[in-house]
Amino acid sequence: MPDLSWERAAGGLVAGVDEAGRGPLAGPVVAGAVMFLRPPSAQLAASLDDSKRLSSAARVAAARALRDDPSVLIGLGAASVREIGHLNILRASLLAMRRAVMRLPVPPDLVLVDGNALPTLPCPGQCLIGGDGLSVSIAAASILAKVTRDRAMTRLHARYPAYGFAEHAGYATRQHRAALLAHGPCVHHRRGFGTVRHVLAAVAP
Repeated sequence: MPDLSWERAAGGLVAGVDEAGRGPLAGPVVAGAVMFLRPPSAQLAASLDDSKRLSSAARVAAARALRDDPSVLIGLGAASVREIGHLNILRASLLAMRRAVMRLPVPPDLVLVDGNALPTLPCPGQCLIGGDGLSVSIAAASILAKVTRDRAMTRLHARYPAYGFAEHAGYATRQHRAALLAHGPCVHHRRGFGTVRHVLAAVAP
């Protein structure tokens, strides 16, 4: 479980930032930004971890607890499939992170970002490799980004049920690749990604 050591060392208002959805073949990339105005309760802290280590139910419960806590400030941002195609996935992810930080209700003094690249920010930032396992604010941001993106993909599933977005959230599962070959990509697929390009080539007349 992450702790508050990075936030305490930095001092001031520290926002943790993480993204969800860099790898999928479809859908937006979503980023979360979280600031704790005071240390989280022991119960809330125990529920926070790298989102990939938590079950879907645990992520949803943790996201709800974060939203219900008035001492937790949250910002969310996204970059669309069109922006991903125009910018590339790394730059689109950094754009989503910047948008998340800018949507915090109070500006942070420092931003801790999971990974090795910083978005353009109006305040100092620091990269933390594996930050979602080190910083409680980054872990919280990763959970909110993942839950928010999963819900967006579930909404897309209702419009494009043939692809199974609710099951795989756009990742390159066997089911998703088979649906791509059977139906071709929809407008929410990332046509610059290799797997989607190969499908386009295979189904081209």
